Amino acid sequence: MRVMIIVTHLLGTGHLSRALTLGRAFRDDGHEVIVVSGGMPASQLDSSGMTLFGLPPLRSDGTNFTRLLTQTGEEADAIYHAARMTALVQAVKTFHPQVLITELYPFGRRSLTAEFDAALSTATELPVPPVILGSIRDILAPPSKPAKVERADDIVTRYYDGVLVHSTESVTPLSVSWPVSDQLADRLHYTGFVAPELPQPHPDAVGDGEILVSAGGGSVGQPIFRAAIEAARQISNRRWRLLVGGTDAKARIADLSEQAKGTSVVLEPVRPDFRQMLPHAAASVSMCGYNTAMDILQCSTPAVFVPFDDGKEVEQGLRGQSLSGLSAIEVLESRHLSGTTLAQAIDRILADSPRTKQDFGFDGAAQSVRIAKRLLGQSA
Repeated sequence: MRVMIIVTHLLGTGHLSRALTLGRAFRDDGHEVIVVSGGMPASQLDSSGMTLFGLPPLRSDGTNFTRLLTQTGEEADAIYHAARMTALVQAVKTFHPQVLITELYPFGRRSLTAEFDAALSTATELPVPPVILGSIRDILAPPSKPAKVERADDIVTRYYDGVLVHSTESVTPLSVSWPVSDQLADRLHYTGFVAPELPQPHPDAVGDGEILVSAGGGSVGQPIFRAAIEAARQISNRRWRLLVGGTDAKARIADLSEQAKGTSVVLEPVRPDFRQMLPHAAASVSMCGYNTAMDILQCSTPAVFVPFDDGKEVEQGLRGQSLSGLSAIEVLESRHLSGTTLAQAIDRILADSPRTKQDFGFDGAAQSVRIAKRLLGQSA
């Protein structure tokens, strides 16, 4: 099969990371895969064996997802958006996918409606239209008004053969965060959770016994890093490793280095071997994005989650609530975050009973491939 995945990450890199995990599953099953990425470059992510096609990149202005900026920080104008749309439509025509997957849309990325709809319309007009699927994580940003639900339902009904929900219905049904109408329910396919295979422990045991602090690949998480440096002064018998993301990582690390003087804190840019480091770590401190939560559940590292809640974001908070009952996991709301509260939370998870590795069904990527093949067979 020829498989196209369209994704635009605007803040962190979680959406692109999950899309690439999905793409690798199709690749490993012998299919030709192109991932069309509309966000900022993220060279630390693995796109081997696939074509990674970049549109003129966009990022959000912080948590303002309606104000989109170019790579140089200028607000994207109509000409810039038109160039993206032209490139995306041409990619659909040239590649002629048999399976087309849109990540998050139409349940999010409303500011990019014009380019997504152009791609979908182009796909349906191909001589042999592809199977069109949506790809969404376990928990969505709940809609602020009924019109957004109706709009998503209309688009799904018009274009989509199915929606891949990357969770297990018995654990996290979509209805936890999004109203599911009868017409939408008929198109939902629960895949299980999408996560890469559990990595082998790091060959050099990097991170052994450390407190590993991360905030994804975007320019976020500075309050977590600052609290971690203060907590390191209280838990000084362990090494702390802070992995800082974003295109401005160098400047952020320089700023944090001043605060970290006299502590056992190591500051580094995000690293591609992060997942290999997790099993060695004494504890993890992070936000509660989908991919990070999957990593923690797979490797059983004690963890403190500080859910991202800027701009009234609630998705990570809902996910944190669902995980807070597990042993050696603490959820610390950002409004309560300080060096002292973080140090206390780490002390508690380190003293808690070890958490056995969870089996929530982490084969969601492979299951997504099976669903796509079945639907393509039905449409033939």
